Amino acid sequence: MKFLHAADLHLDSPLRGLSKYEGAPETAIRTATRRALENLVALAVREQVDFVLIAGDIYDGDWKDYNTGLFFAGQMTELRKAAIPVFLISGNHDAASQITRQLRLPDNVTVFQGKKPATHRLESLGAAIHGHGYAQREVSDNLALDYPAAVPGFLNIGMLHTSLNGREGHAAYAPCTLDDLRSKGYDYWALGHVHTRETLSEAPWIAYPGNIQGRHIHEDGARGCLLVEGEAGRLSAPRFCPLDVVRWSVCRIDATTLARPEEIIDAFHQQVLDELGKVDDRLLAVRVIVTGASPSHAALWRHPERWEGEIRQVGNDAGGGQVWIEKVKLETRPPVDLDALRAEDTPLGSLLRSLQGLRGDEAALAALAAELGDLQAKLPAEAVREFGLDLRDPQWLADAVGDVEQILLARLSHEEDEA
Repeated sequence: MKFLHAADLHLDSPLRGLSKYEGAPETAIRTATRRALENLVALAVREQVDFVLIAGDIYDGDWKDYNTGLFFAGQMTELRKAAIPVFLISGNHDAASQITRQLRLPDNVTVFQGKKPATHRLESLGAAIHGHGYAQREVSDNLALDYPAAVPGFLNIGMLHTSLNGREGHAAYAPCTLDDLRSKGYDYWALGHVHTRETLSEAPWIAYPGNIQGRHIHEDGARGCLLVEGEAGRLSAPRFCPLDVVRWSVCRIDATTLARPEEIIDAFHQQVLDELGKVDDRLLAVRVIVTGASPSHAALWRHPERWEGEIRQVGNDAGGGQVWIEKVKLETRPPVDLDALRAEDTPLGSLLRSLQGLRGDEAALAALAAELGDLQAKLPAEAVREFGLDLRDPQWLADAVGDVEQILLARLSHEEDEA
């Protein structure tokens, strides 16, 4: 027996974090989730799998038009041509309450509905697949408790779109525990909802495959599905198979020992070459973060636009169109004792103490955010997106105060150098 376990296709979801920036590779972005699904289908055919499991969130909410549904149905037809059945459950994004358009899927697709758990037997394979979809977006009940017991003499597989007992960054839908899942006596649990790949148990196998295509910088690294094989009633360890066409990567450069900005550029050049060696022909979307108490801090912050441009040019040159720099963040600090500067009885020390006090004053930041809320609403939407402004967020304001401190020290250092 051989099958694929995928989840969280989020078909036609915009890749947030790229499309809002000038110069983003629009075609690759717009079609990324579709190309990843095509890769899933091609893999299933190439591996001659017995069936494919899709554990929820096929779509990304309601369709703008029928093309989203038509594309998915067309890919399922390709699997039917290869005599590969598909079993799917709806997740919170494609629950009946979220999708107002419906299309009949090919007859090789079995959809587990949202009323109660159901079981489909594949007699020729000796496999029983159990699933329960979402009837509405918000499901707070423990659906796992109602799943049937394992079918004796069969290899049992459960499909569930769940946050388990909580996952950071994901809504607490269909909460349950690992013990709830183990109690059913299944051999494999094909989970969905969490976008980061994770194996939670080996006896039985309980796993999240992650989503098939990362959509923003917080979904970095390889994305794809799991290939599972079984023999004599036992399953081997799931094998990850990448499907993504746009690969997100965070490149961190420690500038602590780098005396000049040019050395930072050289370090980034090597890192981006290393990353290119890992992604084959995929588009590499990179966020560059420069950190550390660095001798190059003052030079960086005197002309941040110049050095951001230098980094972008290195990416363009190294990748030959395969690299796109999503954002450059300068988070260096001067190689000085800030605590000592703050303690000095000088105008600079007084100012630094004030900035530090504001960053740590939650009440003051909350009050400032409330005052600036109206200003945010009046700013052009393009400017808000371009600069990532969130004047209503106290944490964003705290980070901005930290940036002010760094710019101030860099400017003062520049004046001292000129003197």
